[in-house]
Amino acid sequence: MAEQKLPLPPFTEQSAAAKVRLAEDAWNTQDPEQVSMAYTSDSQWRNRDQFVNGRQQIQDFLNSKWGKEQSYRLIKELWTFSESRIAVRFAYEWQDQSGQWFRSYGNENWQFDQNGLMQKRFASINDLKIDASERKFHWPSGRRPDSHPSLTELGL
Repeated sequence: MAEQKLPLPPFTEQSAAAKVRLAEDAWNTQDPEQVSMAYTSDSQWRNRDQFVNGRQQIQDFLNSKWGKEQSYRLIKELWTFSESRIAVRFAYEWQDQSGQWFRSYGNENWQFDQNGLMQKRFASINDLKIDASERKFHWPSGRRPDSHPSLTELGL
C-alpha cells in the first residue's frame, strides 16, 4: 500500500487550509525526519537559491536550517488552491547565533501526488532584521496555539 498523507487531492478550500495547518504544525516541531515524511521520496524543492531533491536532502537541509535559525516560530496561511496545488504565504521569526532577531516572509507553491505527498515545493523568502520588541510570534516552542493570531490578524 502506498504512503498517504491526508487530506488528499482534489482539494477543497477546507481541505487545503487543513493541509496548510498540518504543514505549519510539522515545521514547528523542527523535526527534519517527521517533516520529510510529508514529501515524496523524489520530491523537488527550490528554497531561495538552493535546490533540494529527495527526503535525505530535505532532512539535511532542515538540520542545517534549524541549526542556524534559533527560536524558530512559523505561521503559514492559505493563499489559493486548485485540485492538486496549494499556494501559501508565510512568516517566521528566528534568532541567529549572535542574538539578532529576524522575520522571514515568503510564498510557497506546492504540488501534490494522488496520495497527498508533496512532489514539488518552490519557496521565495525575504529576511528582515527586527528588534526583540517587534516580535509578534510569542508561544512556546512547538505547535502554534489555536488562539494565537494568524498572519492576517497580525497585519502581516
